Amino acid sequence: MFKNSTLLITGGTGSFGNAVLNRFLTTDISEIRIFSRDEKKQDDMRKLYKNDKIKFYIGDVRDIASVKNAMHGVNYIFHAAALKQVPSCEFFPLEAVKTNVLGTDNVLTAAIEYGVKKVICLSTDKAAYPINAMGISKAMMEKVLVAKSKTVDPAKTLICCTRYGNVMASRGSVIPLFIDQVKSGQPLTVTDPSMTRFLMSLEEAVELVVFAFQNAQAGDILVQKSPASTIGDLAQAIKELFNVNNEIKIIGTRHGEKLYETLLTKEEYIVAQDLGGFFRVPADKRDLNYDKYFVEGNQKLSSEEEYNSHNTYRLNIEQIKDKLLSLDYVNNELESWSKP
Repeated sequence: MFKNSTLLITGGTGSFGNAVLNRFLTTDISEIRIFSRDEKKQDDMRKLYKNDKIKFYIGDVRDIASVKNAMHGVNYIFHAAALKQVPSCEFFPLEAVKTNVLGTDNVLTAAIEYGVKKVICLSTDKAAYPINAMGISKAMMEKVLVAKSKTVDPAKTLICCTRYGNVMASRGSVIPLFIDQVKSGQPLTVTDPSMTRFLMSLEEAVELVVFAFQNAQAGDILVQKSPASTIGDLAQAIKELFNVNNEIKIIGTRHGEKLYETLLTKEEYIVAQDLGGFFRVPADKRDLNYDKYFVEGNQKLSSEEEYNSHNTYRLNIEQIKDKLLSLDYVNNELESWSKP
């Protein structure tokens, strides 16, 4: 489907952007455009890849003119540009709105105007029952894209969404933090040992993107099934891999954190289609018929569960170690650590 096509990746210099780039660079796609604000990271990527298929565009999703400048001739978009650090979004919630909500609307508006075939937006488990500004802004992003998907013929522009749990070793995540603390001899700072998080590799995350490009319908939210672990077990697994005896220090929950994350709410779980390794949450196609919102209800809501990191398959410490060893980042860190 990508032969002689052009893919635009917003936020293309981030962890997700690089992973998607690597996945599609080996296909017969003709061009991949990296759109982001950071000229230094773009220059680093330019030197690293040295590939004529990759084109770089400086811009900001908040500025629709810069988005349109990168949109000419684009067939597919993977929209990963976002503010995603929970604490920083807590202190600057309007900045999260500008990038995650209004920025997404800019990308979708431009995509529709330029006749882009498919747009895959990146969301997060924090958008389900959100309690922090980052999650709330991503939940609003999902509402925007689902509503927008109803305004355009999907044969012309299909808009959908992928929702992820924690991506292991992505920038700013807890695994690199623990490894840095191990190497510097510091205590491993654990917020709450019983806190659980979904664990998936970047490669697994990218497979959800591929699945969405191939199978999504307009307005879909697609979720990949994923195992989870407690933060306490994750810290212990890293200690055992590096064969250290650093203290595990309990520091308490940070701004806006949950005890567990949810990938499918109860309301979504009722309508979700089980596609094997994935769930598909179809868009609500009803119009603004107020009876549906104020008179009629759904009795199943009282009995259905949600899909969260507490009730998914729980990895033990040995399984966590195996999953960590599947990551190039962890293997590279172990190799440098073992050198005299």
